[in-house]
Amino acid sequence: MIEVKGLTKLYKIPHEKKDTLFETMLGYIKDQLVYEDFYALKDITFKINKGEMIGLIGKNGSGKTTLLKILAGIVPPTSGSFEIKGKIAPFLSLGVGFHPELTAKENLYLQGAILGISRREIKEKFEPIFRFAGVEKFKDMKLKNFSAGMVARLAFALMIQTDPDVLLLDEIFAVGDKDFRPQCLAIFEKYKQEGKTIIFASHSLDTIAEYCDRTILLHEGKIEMFGETKKVLDYYQTI
Repeated sequence: MIEVKGLTKLYKIPHEKKDTLFETMLGYIKDQLVYEDFYALKDITFKINKGEMIGLIGKNGSGKTTLLKILAGIVPPTSGSFEIKGKIAPFLSLGVGFHPELTAKENLYLQGAILGISRREIKEKFEPIFRFAGVEKFKDMKLKNFSAGMVARLAFALMIQTDPDVLLLDEIFAVGDKDFRPQCLAIFEKYKQEGKTIIFASHSLDTIAEYCDRTILLHEGKIEMFGETKKVLDYYQTI
């Protein structure tokens, strides 16, 4: 379902270089910059089968979000390639693209059009979307008055209406409260039973252990280990 070959992402990090008094004075007129190479990902290769739920773990800065953004088509790789079969739903940075001056209803129409959902379909799904997000009372309120969590829940509730084949999830539970988290888990369980393919990046090792068939461990932009979830988690806790 997903095949990744030699995926690499290189960032150029600028640094000021002013070693002399002249360079310091010149810096007021024109910045003198040098660049450091930073590999967010380096030579990532793996395959994921249809219907698998794959965990993605690693310390902050290991490359988890970068990998998901590349697979979602948000960020281009520096080199390498990947292929994904089917419709993708990236649950990353939920709420990005929503317009703060539009109401919740208006934003659903706007984002629905971007996601390929017709205006008629969105209208028919208004009630379940708002009910799932827990914002039924705020349909006509401008989004600028929503909390970050409310916006993310609304975006999540809309995304699950796209009926994707592949889901890319990045710490989605961070936006949820004690009522929203079980709703998310129920959706993932449903998708898993339907044979959807899921990549789930999280720091919650208990959730990874419970739901993921196999797990990828990233370390400094490279795959440290990829295999049965229990074995990967046992190894991760020793390093």
